[in-house]
Amino acid sequence: MIRPSFFYDTLKSYGIDFYTGVPDSLLKNLCAYITDHADATHHVIAANEGGAMGLAAGHYLATNHIPVVYMQNSGQGNTINPLASLTDPDVYHIPVLLVIGWRGKPGIHDEPQHVKQGKVTTGLLNLMGIDYTVLAKEEEKAAIQIQKAVQYMQNTNNCYALVIEKDTFDAYTLQNSINNSLTLSREEAIETVVETLQPTATVVSTTGMISRELFEIREKRAEGHQCDFLTVGSMGHASQIALGIALEKPDRHIWCFDGDGASIMHMGNMAIVAQKAPKNYIHVIFNNGAHDSVGGQPTVGLSIDFPAIAKAIGYKATFCVSDKEELKKALSIINTSSSSLEGPIFLEVKVKKGNRKDLGRPTTTPEQNKEALMSFLK
Repeated sequence: MIRPSFFYDTLKSYGIDFYTGVPDSLLKNLCAYITDHADATHHVIAANEGGAMGLAAGHYLATNHIPVVYMQNSGQGNTINPLASLTDPDVYHIPVLLVIGWRGKPGIHDEPQHVKQGKVTTGLLNLMGIDYTVLAKEEEKAAIQIQKAVQYMQNTNNCYALVIEKDTFDAYTLQNSINNSLTLSREEAIETVVETLQPTATVVSTTGMISRELFEIREKRAEGHQCDFLTVGSMGHASQIALGIALEKPDRHIWCFDGDGASIMHMGNMAIVAQKAPKNYIHVIFNNGAHDSVGGQPTVGLSIDFPAIAKAIGYKATFCVSDKEELKKALSIINTSSSSLEGPIFLEVKVKKGNRKDLGRPTTTPEQNKEALMSFLK
């Protein structure tokens, strides 16, 4: 395997020292090393991969130095617009080194949401006219690949991609991890909300730990999963899925269980929810200030005022809680008064980082989940 320090120092020797992107589980050791060794000006965890491309372009314009954008391959879709209309040779012709974690690589077992993306990862690069290589797992070979990549970008001003397979980077533990002082776990908070749901209520949960924890809570309570849509992919879009359901099912309470990283990724979605103003919509953000599913890299979630944002864009009622008793009080108000409160309702639950080490994954397939939910909604 490749030491993260080797990769970082090799790029630095070519004058490449600016990193931005969205953390990925296959890149978590590299991302952790970057977090510990790059200053705040030269490492920005972006809201989404498209935004990272914009940051990278701005860095290049200011410095004439090639930037790095890292991502999971599921984020390739967010980069297509800036790749085609910003950095492309037919437009501004800006070189960016793309470092892409290859989840769902054909022949390697992975979760359902990664299968299709794994199949098309290299095809998308070919379609976009972006040269690439799969990074070797031996440092001597990787050094030659990196040299060729840098020379290619310097000579052509084109983007280039390093595609990263599982177990490419050696272990590295984040040293500058900031643990918040919150005591309520996300799983306990989710269960507290679930305990108050009406029998006809529907939950749309975001990708990652929230959907996994919701699934296990339903198992523990022997309640079945027909009430829930587990958004195992499509990070940042759970709120719009929930909105689509809420608009067609005004007689049901529709809950969106969101995360801070997912919500920040496509924050404009909140404005659409607010403007459509479904009275039956309750938007819950479980905020731990971290991308928990991919190594605990920080978000800006605990540095911003979500309820103030929600109120400013048109949510009719907002709550912010950080312990179980406060959460119970807020839920009591929401559940006993929601018929008279004008929706949508926004609830931020501040929780501590981390999850159970033995946390499982949904045992039903996405299609089974879809069919059960659609039958429930009839």
